[in-house]
This record gives sequence, structure tokens and C-alpha cells, in this order.
Amino acid sequence: MSIITTVEQLEALYGIPGEASLVKELDHLIPEYAAFIEASPFVALATSGPEGLDCSPRGDLAGFVRIVDPRTVMMPDRRGNNRADSLKNIIRDPRVGLLCVVPGSGTTLRINGRAHITTDAALCASFTIEGKAARSVTVIDVDSVYFQCARAIVRSELWNPARHVDPKSLPTPGQILEITSRKNIDGEAYDKEWPERAKKTMW
Repeated sequence: MSIITTVEQLEALYGIPGEASLVKELDHLIPEYAAFIEASPFVALATSGPEGLDCSPRGDLAGFVRIVDPRTVMMPDRRGNNRADSLKNIIRDPRVGLLCVVPGSGTTLRINGRAHITTDAALCASFTIEGKAARSVTVIDVDSVYFQCARAIVRSELWNPARHVDPKSLPTPGQILEITSRKNIDGEAYDKEWPERAKKTMW
């Protein structure tokens, strides 16, 4: 097995990035980049901490990543499983990465920066949906922002309905939990209760 161990070896294999790959990266938001953030209902949040790396999905109504100014964005944290892996990481290592996805678009937007968490009451209240304020707000100071070209989404045919997988062909969360809990969790009951539980904890 041939293992690449140096940047020089990597560059010899892939070459040097072209101008278009470099000039798109900025240290602030421009209106063209803001348009993708405002249209995105889903982001992947990458963080790093003592226990390792974490990449967590975050979703809400389009525009839930709020632009404060060209160098600052923020997003609400809502009810979930209470693991809070991302938030724990941010407290100990503020470096974060965001990948903003827009349904139907092949272009994604990447934001790298440094974050902190606030529970300011007024700010959390400003993210209220269905009468429920955000539990906390993650504020990100932008270090770099750039668009990612559409190749990955085009190759994956992510938005092609013909390629969508029937959920019934996959293991359910309950089935997985029954196995991983060594049957301490009743998988069938978990799946049956999930829709009602989800309604109560959506926001």
C-alpha cells in the first residue's frame, strides 16, 4: 500500500490549485455568498474537541443561519438528544466549519471560523419558532468563506428523485437501538412512539 505522508507528495499527485479555486476564498461574506446562507435550511457543523472530531447536522427553516455582519453569523440550537457533542467541543476548541446546503442547488457554501455559545435571553427569543425560543445560540466569527463547486452533488445525484432510497429498505432507529442497547430498548415501541415524540420536540 502506498501511503502519502507529505504535502509535496500530495501536490505531485494532484497538482497546484488553479486561480478559480483560490480567489473564491474570502475572509468575509459578500452578497453573493449571503444568498446561499439565506436559502439554506440545512448545514453540517464540524467541530473538534479532546474526544475527537464531530460533524453534526443542523436544520431549520431556510435562513436559520443568521447573518449579523460580513464577518459574523449565528444559528440557534434547538431540542435534540442532549448529547451536545458539538457544543461541548466549541467550549474547549472554538474552531468550527459549516457546510451550507441548498436543496436543488449543486453549489454549497463553506464557512470556517471560531465560535462561542450564548444563552442571552433576548437573542434566544429572537429565534423563537412555534412559541419556543432557541436553547442557545452559536455565534461564529468568520475566518474564511468560499463556495464548493457542484461536482460532488452532481456525481451523487443527490437531488435526483429516481436515486432516492426507500426508507423502508433501511434499518429503523428503533431496530438499531434495540441491537446497540442489547435489547434494553424495545425497538418496535421506540419506532411507534417516535412520530408523536418528534412533534413535541421539533422546536
